[in-house]
Amino acid sequence: MRDVAIIGVGMKKFGELWEQSFRDLFVGAALEAIKDAGVDHIDSMYVGCMSSGLFVGQEHVGPLMADYLGMAPVPATRVESACASGGVAVRQGFIEVASGMSDLVLVGGVEKMTDVGGDEATYALATASDQEWEAFNGVTFPGLYAMMATAHMHKYGTTCEQLAAVAAKNHENGSRNPLAQFPMKITIADVLDSVMVADPLHILDCSPITDGAAAIILCPADLAKKLGKKAPVKIIGSGHATDTIAFHQRADLTALPAVSKSASIAYKMSGKTPKDIQLCEVHDCFTIAEIMVTEELGFVEKGKGGAAAEAGVTALGGKMPINTSGGLKSKGHPVGATGVAQMVEVTRQLRGESGERQVKGARVGMTQNMGGTGASSVVHIMEVM
Repeated sequence: MRDVAIIGVGMKKFGELWEQSFRDLFVGAALEAIKDAGVDHIDSMYVGCMSSGLFVGQEHVGPLMADYLGMAPVPATRVESACASGGVAVRQGFIEVASGMSDLVLVGGVEKMTDVGGDEATYALATASDQEWEAFNGVTFPGLYAMMATAHMHKYGTTCEQLAAVAAKNHENGSRNPLAQFPMKITIADVLDSVMVADPLHILDCSPITDGAAAIILCPADLAKKLGKKAPVKIIGSGHATDTIAFHQRADLTALPAVSKSASIAYKMSGKTPKDIQLCEVHDCFTIAEIMVTEELGFVEKGKGGAAAEAGVTALGGKMPINTSGGLKSKGHPVGATGVAQMVEVTRQLRGESGERQVKGARVGMTQNMGGTGASSVVHIMEVM
């Protein structure tokens, strides 16, 4: 199996992008990644996209994007794994290059979510839950994550203030990210005073509805310095795992087994441990998700994720910086694009290109992208070459 490197990244500002179409979003990010890599062709492409059929009425996404990018007839495949679609697309591109099937692979992620109303967006996102046992009975993702938060509070003593600390920290980071959808700073008091969505989660504990796209270019590591214009970043670990979709089938609502399993696979492949990771982008679709994921990745002890956020351990400048981009909470969460956008952030951090939010001396980083309430999880570990 060949080593694989990232030689180009591209991403435009996330937000409510009324003036851009679904295909415009993807093409803009893809062209930026191609330019960043300095290549003039690709051999293959993958498109992470969760629910374009429900959001914009468009399926058959792979060839559509290849056509509008001007890359047809290259093979182009749409990848879906709910909110982990982008991360799984990255893994598929990684496998294709590692196997020797292709030398230059474009991996993009895209979602346009704001062309429908709130009810329609909620319905589309709910398709990532168990339709017979959850969605049919009216539960939504805020409700499911609220149950996780309540269980975590009951078992470990996690507080609403600790949840709010995650949101405040991520907005602090997002205020330094020109591509973030909501780059304003907020306080813990702001979060606690905001509208309750599903007790104990307030509106400022929840990630937004977002339009956006991101892209990366992958190639064999031994060609990376020859092909790329900038410092290549090698993917040294890749892990993917699944769990039950239906919430009631889980033994422990405070655990995310797919996250810990995908992380253990990536750690083993890379030869790294949690102590070696210098920054990580995690799937903070809700503040409780970041707390639980940091525990499952081994950065803090089980039950200590909330206290770590409150104490500044996961802040920029802390012992383990989490979501330097602002995370899904501030940067935005165009579901199919999120996993790829995480790769863009960590690549730029390892290149030393992150400006005011740069983690000093960063050489090893991680991404964790999750679908639904953790029914799928993808972890990648990267190191600058």
